[in-house]
Amino acid sequence: MSAVSAYAPATVANLAAGFDILGLALEGPGDTVTARLSDHPGVRIAAITGDNGVLPRDAEDNTAGIAAISTLKRAGVDVGIELSLHKGLPIGSGLGSSASSAAAAAMAVNLLVGSPLRKSELIEPCLDAEAHVSGRHADNLAPALLGGLVLVRGVDPVDVVRLPIPEELVVAVVSPDFVLETKKARAVLPDEVPLSAMIRNSANLASMVAACFSGDLSLLGRSVTDEVVTPARAKLIPGCTEVIDTALSHGALGASISGAGPAVFALCRSRRSAREVGAAMQTAFAAAGLNSVLHVSKATAPGARRVSL
Repeated sequence: MSAVSAYAPATVANLAAGFDILGLALEGPGDTVTARLSDHPGVRIAAITGDNGVLPRDAEDNTAGIAAISTLKRAGVDVGIELSLHKGLPIGSGLGSSASSAAAAAMAVNLLVGSPLRKSELIEPCLDAEAHVSGRHADNLAPALLGGLVLVRGVDPVDVVRLPIPEELVVAVVSPDFVLETKKARAVLPDEVPLSAMIRNSANLASMVAACFSGDLSLLGRSVTDEVVTPARAKLIPGCTEVIDTALSHGALGASISGAGPAVFALCRSRRSAREVGAAMQTAFAAAGLNSVLHVSKATAPGARRVSL
């Protein structure tokens, strides 16, 4: 093969109480990377589309490029590669944009050189990329690569666990026309957490995992609660608290900020409910002066995969 294209999906990270620990892959939106063999040594980014010209073209300063370089290094392969990146995700949206680019690039390069690395082994190269822009965490990367719902037990070394997902669970994600940089969203987090809040967040995380194994949607919804990160970040997103409250009042099982924000997600019992909840969330964002886009996805979405050129 002289060229391979791979796609990696958007993701919802944290799911409230699972800060930097939980991530969920989504259907639909995502990034696509084409990797081509080149006579020139090293990794070069030939083209980027869909980013409005804001992403760096230097491979060593771009998450797709860094992931590609690191994948080749871990595979022990020395070839020249050109990358073309199409951004299907808005930057600073809370949908794992940088992770999607890294995962798609790592997948495409690995396929191009004969798949010497397993999918789970591509998490490390992608971590190198994420560390460059937002910190060494895999709550977006792991589901972007593996699909489904993933618990990240650790990153040094990488230790991830796939969690079961109730088949009927559907996710509504509303992404407002508002950019919130991950670094800014992390800067507002408290340095110290009250013991009582830590206990309640730990209980919510534990009950969320229990609900996944038991299929108890009611318990799952009650577990989507966070007293530490969400309150701090909600202040940065116009209308955020009202959007979450609106989702719950219209039948969502649970709702919170997606990743670093500004997107907000809601867990729902069906696609019909997700569409109704999502529309209400959009109305709430509009009341705060923000246009938005609604994505509805099953919670069992697949991860990175090869696509046609």
